[in-house]
Amino acid sequence: MSIQTKPTKRLRRRRRVRAKVRGTAERPRLSVFRSNRGMACQLIDDERGHTLAAASWTEDELRDLQRADQAKRVGQLIGERAKAAGVETCVFDRGGYRYHGHVKALAEGAREAGLVF
Repeated sequence: MSIQTKPTKRLRRRRRVRAKVRGTAERPRLSVFRSNRGMACQLIDDERGHTLAAASWTEDELRDLQRADQAKRVGQLIGERAKAAGVETCVFDRGGYRYHGHVKALAEGAREAGLVF
């Protein structure tokens, strides 16, 4: 029996979700990455392999915020940038993370900005 660490378990969940979730030009995939330091997300058209919009905690206005506020603001930024790129709806890819805490805050921020998923 092999030992499964947290990163390998997350990778298995991520691959399982990615086998089913596909982004298109009309409905791109909102991919979420969470680290110990912050949150990042991007809208991806998997058919062409292009990123349509992205937002990250490393932006100047977000660095000084608390983690939960930072995640919510990243979601709001991606929603605004999606609107500017002409995207109304998307598919949410949580990246193997639980839909809880910071990932949930990011999703709620994107919904408040008008992104539908």
